[in-house]
Amino acid sequence: MFYYLLKYVLLGPLLWLLFRPRIEGLEHVPAQGAAIVAGNHLSFADALLMPTVLNRRITFLAKAEYFTAPSLGGRLTALVLRRAGQIPVDRSGGAAGQAALRKGLGVLAKGELLAIYPEGTRSPDGRLYRGKVGVAVLALTAQVPVIPCAMVGTFAIWPSGRVLPRLTPVTIRFGKPLDFSRFAGMAHRKTVLRAVTDEIMYAIRRLSGQEHVDRYAADVKAEQAMRRRG
Repeated sequence: MFYYLLKYVLLGPLLWLLFRPRIEGLEHVPAQGAAIVAGNHLSFADALLMPTVLNRRITFLAKAEYFTAPSLGGRLTALVLRRAGQIPVDRSGGAAGQAALRKGLGVLAKGELLAIYPEGTRSPDGRLYRGKVGVAVLALTAQVPVIPCAMVGTFAIWPSGRVLPRLTPVTIRFGKPLDFSRFAGMAHRKTVLRAVTDEIMYAIRRLSGQEHVDRYAADVKAEQAMRRRG
């Protein structure tokens, strides 16, 4: 209930007014049935704008830090995410990451839409970074299609570190669903998971037009943080 209150009353109309999103390829998102929407991640605004333009409810795998920030704004964000039913992802890996994947599979098992950012974090510079294989694990285990999604312009309006967004139009593009049924039963094979993930990232890149970097964004951010400290 709270999800739809946000979408249609409290937040959605304001986002439409401020950012005037242009939508392309919405017909590629199925009207019913389980599917994964895999997108690039340029800004905090991504997770606000995508649900606004979709005709269906969508659940995000969101980084756990959004649920634990101590500031007033952080606590408000956490409250909204929890009430809207979004899933925190502990990015430390291991058992915590597996738990998040199980929750994501539960969403798909109910025939719903699940959103994931394969890069695992926001891009530090607007480029598209290497995808992590969790998206492939979900797609092959649940045997559902993956719809690539590109957010265009959100890095400029609200990059990481900026307090308030710039009010400029953005474009949201959805691509044709990717079918990985040929890899059924292969979710345990690392080479298959990497191939599936790379195919998804290539589809996102074609939609977004971003420069691709064959490194994990988290590693680049860690290096930048070390340089700032040293």
